[in-house]
Amino acid sequence: MALTPTDNEAFLREVDDNLRRDQLTGLFARWGKVLAGVVGLFLVGLAAFLWWQDHRAKQAGADAEHFTQALSDLETGMTMRAGPALAQLASSPRDGYRASARLTQAASDLQQNKTAEAIAAYDAIAADASLPQATRDVALLRSVAVQFDTLPPAKVVERLKPLAIVGKPWFGSAGELTAAAYIKMNRRDLAGPMLAAIARDASVPLSLRGRAAGLATSLGQDVPPIGPTATAGEE
Repeated sequence: MALTPTDNEAFLREVDDNLRRDQLTGLFARWGKVLAGVVGLFLVGLAAFLWWQDHRAKQAGADAEHFTQALSDLETGMTMRAGPALAQLASSPRDGYRASARLTQAASDLQQNKTAEAIAAYDAIAADASLPQATRDVALLRSVAVQFDTLPPAKVVERLKPLAIVGKPWFGSAGELTAAAYIKMNRRDLAGPMLAAIARDASVPLSLRGRAAGLATSLGQDVPPIGPTATAGEE
């Protein structure tokens, strides 16, 4: 008996469905293990990533606790107790805590009148390319400040040259030391403009601007009055 067009379409659709089912079954038989392996690797990788994130967060939290305790120990005069914690943090893989610990170690040495050790520590930090540039700049500034009375004035100017630039974060402090070095070199013509630039820089702390303005004026510079009304918005 001949098939009607409707029956013929239904038959063809059934054959097509069966063919697709067989193709999918064959595809899974061929690639199923590979797909299962890929999914397995993805899940293992995801688990490892989540563990790493959790581990890193816990390690950062531990560093924070150790650093806070070390600072507390230093404030209460327990230098010996703070030492080991700071030494451990100084080799932390986290840049922020490593930098802070090393700066704190240098400051502690200075407080204990270990000037040579403090200078060496600051110079080592300033030369460490693995640390943030801001940390290296602070260390350089502190090193020069500690040695200011013994360093040749020209050396002070040379070392602080990268920082004593208007717009740089440490321009105020670096510029003031540079100006003082110029005065020791009897270069009032260079010291005056540097101090005037500090006085005019609204990003520099008000107390430093006032001090610079007074010195600049004494060196013949024309500097406007420095005060709260002249630095609106400055804390």
